[in-house]
Amino acid sequence: MAKGPGGFGDMGAMVRQAQKMQKDMEKVKADLAERVVEGTAGGDMIKVHVNGAQEIVSVKINPDAVDPEDVEMLEDLVAAAVSAGLKKSKEMADKEMNKVTGGLGFPGM
Repeated sequence: MAKGPGGFGDMGAMVRQAQKMQKDMEKVKADLAERVVEGTAGGDMIKVHVNGAQEIVSVKINPDAVDPEDVEMLEDLVAAAVSAGLKKSKEMADKEMNKVTGGLGFPGM
């Protein structure tokens, strides 16, 4: 069997490289779960903290944003803040994963 460039001899090196990349990606995922970004809405009346695993960590609502006559506005502000936080979290996670994968863009990573 041929060894060297393009031969089966490279298969072991490719497997080791893939295993290292997988281990590095798991480390980045663990690190991202500890990192938190903030999404806001309504001039910072609503603040949502999201970790790098796209999990909502906390929601802070300024009491001035609570109007019993306009609950729909509060709901819209919370939804906007959550969306902003999730977007920032995804961008952070994508940036960190691209450092590991070299921009190969594995789906779901």
